[in-house]
Parts: sequence; structure tokens; C-alpha cells
Amino acid sequence: MTTSTAVLREMRWWDIEPVLELEHELFPDDAWSAGMFWSELARTRGPGATHRYVVAEDPADGRIVGYAGLASAGDLADVQTIAVGRHRWGGGLGSELLTDLLRHATALECAAVLLEVRVDNTRAQKLYERFGFEPIGFRRAYYQPGNIDALVMRLTVQGTETD
Repeated sequence: MTTSTAVLREMRWWDIEPVLELEHELFPDDAWSAGMFWSELARTRGPGATHRYVVAEDPADGRIVGYAGLASAGDLADVQTIAVGRHRWGGGLGSELLTDLLRHATALECAAVLLEVRVDNTRAQKLYERFGFEPIGFRRAYYQPGNIDALVMRLTVQGTETD
């Protein structure tokens, strides 16, 4: 998939280091470790794959400018992470990444998609609301070490609802 600013492709092990650079820039207090990304990527390939991770590359220089991940279990999916470099904010890349994850959730026949977002991250909350996510609760002190609460949001995937 191509946007006007980036090319989305499956995340691979060689992307971990550049993704970590962006991760530490955007989330200095609670950045994921290399081990966390390795663990997630181990579940993205093969017949029993339950995860989807993508990166967004700048077509001019191949630099990673965003990434996103989704985990699924049964008919439920969970957005694990979405990140876009600050210099790309407001350009639609977050929407492109989220669209990719939601397409994957639909292909896996997930009935709902959940996510957690920092209560102080109104930019991300507005993105999720545009896609139809609704707040369903809080997780107190979810983001450490800052003791920041998480807003839990849910999207019911069209065409998978049951009576």
C-alpha cells in the first residue's frame, strides 16, 4: 500500500533497530524493548500467525517513519501499537496504519478490536473516534513509570456481529 508520504509493508526483524529509534523518540519513558518487538514478530508468520506488524517507509530514502501492530485471539483483536514520527503528524499516516490493522482484523473475522491509549493523548483519541472506536473504560496507572491512565476503546467490526 502506498500513501502520498510513505509505503506500508510488513515489518521484519531487520526493522527492529530503526523502529526502536522512533519508539524511544516518541515514548521516552515507556518505550518497548527490542525483546518485546522480537516476541511480537515471532507471531506474525506461518500458518498460525495471530499478529500483524507493519512499517511505513519514506519512499525517498527508505527511512521508517511509522509502524503499527495488532494481535488477535479468537474473534477479538487488540491494537498493540501505532506510532508516527512527529514530522509526519497530521498527514494521514496514522489513518493509513490503522486502516491496515483493521483490514487484517476483518480478514481474521474478528468481531471487535480493542486498544488502550494514554488519557493525555487527545490526538490519538480523535483518530480512533473517527474510525468508530468508543470509550469503554480505564486502566489506572497503565503506562509506567509515569502512572498515566489508559483509556480503553472498542470498535465493533461490521459484518461480524452476532445476535
